[in-house]
Amino acid sequence: MRKYFYIFILLWLAFNCESQTNSKRDKIEELRVSFITQKVNLTSQESQQFWPLYNEFNDKLDNLKKTYRLNYIKNFNADIISDKEAEALLTAELILKQKELDLNKEYYEKYKKILPIKKIALIKMAENDFKKELIKNIKSSSPE
Repeated sequence: MRKYFYIFILLWLAFNCESQTNSKRDKIEELRVSFITQKVNLTSQESQQFWPLYNEFNDKLDNLKKTYRLNYIKNFNADIISDKEAEALLTAELILKQKELDLNKEYYEKYKKILPIKKIALIKMAENDFKKELIKNIKSSSPE
């Protein structure tokens, strides 16, 4: 429990300290890696195999979402959209969700080759826990 307290302190510091060498996004990424590694108790060998694969997955996922935003959301104007454009937008969103699912399935199979199934499940839970703590931290540090 104490190690999680320190991780949360680090999260708080990441949002309240400005570094010249790292952006906030880089700091958050470092904290996420640390948080997941500790929560899942990845060995050094598991970490060496897992993180490049995990980063590759996230890069592909980000590219899918970026393409969707650039092609559909960027030009979306709710006031002047036609029914045909609305249908195209919704169809594109369904296609995006299917591609995300396919990507998740692909990397799930790759993760199974390098990690025990329990650790893969723990990684998913740790990701969710990290997101919750990040949101909580952002809410508590923002002026109301």
